[in-house]
Order: sequence, then structure tokens, then C-alpha cells
Amino acid sequence: MDLIGHLDELRKRLIIILGTFMVLLILAFVYVEDIYHLLVQDLEVKLAILGPSDILWVYLMLSCVISISGTIPMAAYQVWLFVRPALKELERKVTLAYIPALFLLFIAGISFGYFVIFPIVYQFLLSLSEDMFTTFFTTEKYFQFLLHMTLPFGFLFELPVVIMFLTSLGVLNPYRLQKIRKYSYFVLIVTAILITPPDLLSDILVIIPLILLYECSVLLSKFVYRRKQRLTLAA
Repeated sequence: MDLIGHLDELRKRLIIILGTFMVLLILAFVYVEDIYHLLVQDLEVKLAILGPSDILWVYLMLSCVISISGTIPMAAYQVWLFVRPALKELERKVTLAYIPALFLLFIAGISFGYFVIFPIVYQFLLSLSEDMFTTFFTTEKYFQFLLHMTLPFGFLFELPVVIMFLTSLGVLNPYRLQKIRKYSYFVLIVTAILITPPDLLSDILVIIPLILLYECSVLLSKFVYRRKQRLTLAA
């Protein structure tokens, strides 16, 4: 396939991904009220809005998160279809198995942020305001905080599968990952500081899982790399 053919194929895949996102966005928008009540059912305080536009912002934000979650498997499948011609038959079967893993790890990451990190950080920050401030949350600020505590984990938890996929394609190998470990740690620490509130507890609670994820990614990369070498020698 020439360059024009590759670009045409890429455009086709992007249109399918965008179309899936838009369909899921519309569906999520229809049921966003139920999603909202589910997320605030255990909240002790009543959320407030400062203007009519805040309502639309909350609707779009919740709908986008749901539609992004649902689009991930389709996006991964379209990427796989795009690179499939360059893969061998065995590589096609192996990499195809990564698609459901991407979705499951994304959900696992969001769940980790929502059920583990968010309650700890939320309660800690509230404890700092006892007998000092009147607690008043706007809907926009509350969901922005919730989003920062959950959505990044959804993408970061996909790191092992992405590294395994790139290893199977020959783009990465475990020895290269080990060589750049200290730089990777630095990037992960900076990322953790940027996505968390400015307190030491939040940073530590995020940094530790990210470093563990990276080390798991290195181990999985070794497994894929050695398996690929054995198959190459056997062939």
C-alpha cells in the first residue's frame, strides 16, 4: 500500500472511532441524570451550581467520561486493524487479545481512583477544614476534583498492556525499559504531582501505584520479549 492508501486507511479508522464516540456520547447524555444520582448518592453535602451553564458542563463531562470508556475497545480494535498487515499470523492473534485487556484495565484504573484514592484524599482535605470553614461545594468543582482523581488512573493502568503491545511489535524491549527506568520514574512522579491536589499524602498514594505499574510493565515486557525470541528460533 502506498502513502495515499495508508492515509485513506487511517482516515477510515479515525472516522469509525469518532463515530463510536459520538453515538456513545448521545446515549450517555440521555442517561446522565441516573449516572449523576449514582455518583452523589452517598455525598453528605448538597452540591450547588453558580449558573445555568454549570448544568450543561456536568452533563457533558459525565457523558464524555462514559463515552471515552466505551470507545476504548473500538479504538484499540481499529488500531489493530491498521497495523494488522504488518504483523505475522501469530502476532495478530496475540495482539488481538490485548483489546479486552485495555478496556478491563481502564475500568480497573477508574475503580481504583474512585474507591481507593478519592475517598482517602477527599476525607483528608475535609479534615483540614474542620471548625475553620463552612463546607460549600459547587457541582463543577466537585466533579472536576472527582475527575482528576479517577480518569488519569484509567489511562495509566493501561501502561502494562501498551508496553506489551509495543514489545510484541519490536518497538520496545525490557532492556531498554530498564535502561530508562530513572527517567520513567521522574516522568511518573511529575505526572502524579500534576494530577493530584497539592498535598504530600495524595502524591504518595498516586506515585506508589504508578511505580508498581511500571515495574509490572517491565516484567510483562520480558515475558513477551522472551516468548517472541523462542518463537523466532523455533521458526
